[in-house]
Amino acid sequence: MAPVLVKRVLISESVDPCCKTILQENGIEVTEKQQMTKEELIAEIQNYDGLVVRSATKVTADVINAGSNLKIIGRAGTGVDNVDVDAATKRGIIVMNTPSGNTISAAELTCALLMSLSRHIPQAVMSMKDGKWDRKKFMGAELYGKVLGIVGLGRIGKEVAGRMQSFGMKTIGYDPITPPEVSAGWGVEQMSLEQLWPQCDYITVHTPLMPSTTGLLNDASFAKCKKGVKVVNCARGGIIDEAALLRAVESGQCGGAGLDVFVEEPPKNRALVNHPNVISCPHLGASTKEAQARCGKDIALQIVDMVTGKALVGAVNAQVLVSSFSPDSHQWIRLGESMGRVLKACSTSKKPYSQVHVTSLGESLKKSTGFLSSAAVVGLLTEGPQKGPNLVNALPLAAETGITMKTDHNDSNDREACVVEVSVNGSSCKTVGSVQAGVPVLLELNGSVFRQPVPLSGHLLFFKAASSTELLLSITGVLAAAGVELESFSASTASSGDQWYCMGISSLLGDIGALKSLVKEAAQLTV
Repeated sequence: MAPVLVKRVLISESVDPCCKTILQENGIEVTEKQQMTKEELIAEIQNYDGLVVRSATKVTADVINAGSNLKIIGRAGTGVDNVDVDAATKRGIIVMNTPSGNTISAAELTCALLMSLSRHIPQAVMSMKDGKWDRKKFMGAELYGKVLGIVGLGRIGKEVAGRMQSFGMKTIGYDPITPPEVSAGWGVEQMSLEQLWPQCDYITVHTPLMPSTTGLLNDASFAKCKKGVKVVNCARGGIIDEAALLRAVESGQCGGAGLDVFVEEPPKNRALVNHPNVISCPHLGASTKEAQARCGKDIALQIVDMVTGKALVGAVNAQVLVSSFSPDSHQWIRLGESMGRVLKACSTSKKPYSQVHVTSLGESLKKSTGFLSSAAVVGLLTEGPQKGPNLVNALPLAAETGITMKTDHNDSNDREACVVEVSVNGSSCKTVGSVQAGVPVLLELNGSVFRQPVPLSGHLLFFKAASSTELLLSITGVLAAAGVELESFSASTASSGDQWYCMGISSLLGDIGALKSLVKEAAQLTV
């Protein structure tokens, strides 16, 4: 992929100093401004290409739309629920996080809360500070032999499992993505939530917050659990229904809770925080020196790798781009965009498009179909020289305009090529292109195979007509009359019937209508 140009980055929260240092060492200007109001951030963000945040800054649609130059939003931490990812995607802005930066710290805090719940450690500490010596009141239970249910078996869930197994706990879990055979390899038996709830002595949640996980632990699920089950949430506030949790601890159905996160932070409703069986922390999951240094370093290196075209790591809304960072992908992206532009020029009178079908040919392009599709849509939807779609927002914009995308790959073909076909009002237009000697070239247009591949650069004139010497003389005459020089010419391999031809010209014709009496169709564009 072509390097993303990022010259200025705003850091809006306290991030480890190494983040600023790494960015500056790689030629990026960095400004640090903390505790800005939403209005201040909106006024400031227009001056920057990149924004680095932790969890306090709310990067809303208003902020994103104000960032007219924004290309990257980096979250120094796990999760991006403080960023309007949909709004960023529509604007073509890459959103990335550091998914592994605080894994160990969050896992260790989870384990600490599990141990604290089993032995009432915080309550005992406060009792001692009050001058009491109440051993009977804080009778606990061993973790050895108990069942720990882990909901969410990603990086953090895996680390929690390994640590709590060392205490002799049996670990079971649920995750809709991690294959059961994978989690079995690190000692976690997967099962459905309906099977998991009644078996657990302890439950810890490690999922992102989304509609399907909001209120995952609620009145109904607590009712299915063992009486006295203890729960921990170091993930996101809202995964455990706070009102249901309060009812469960008050009734004794839940024996205790360890909470590091809340729906509202800080929580204004203190009922859970003040309950004697609830241990709460002010969102400390990533609050270790090591995690902050790791997250700050990771997000800076990820931005630098993206800017230099080395790699794309941690992107949450641009997975199609991950494979576009191979050494030769840039020319294939150029090819896809150029083929889209050719199809747009040659089908101008037939819009709107209903379907775009992209097929990659050849084993080496097996992982390239995604970015080739996005590139083709960029070419199709770009209007004039103004800022148009990019590889991040091309497919969402295509869907918004009613275009159905279809992709295929054929690795049995003996050549590397890309086929782009658009359907317009029941008819179709088709191009075939490739990259030869590092140059994007057009091989076919609507069934016409060019004798010489057409380099997709400069000013191009396409026309459809039956071959004749008189035709070519007439067209070159029109060009000469307009002061346009002929720089290259490629004809179809077919010798009869209407075929497409391409001329490389010194500048576009002021009036392409001058060709209408000579050809069936004509189109010109600059690539």
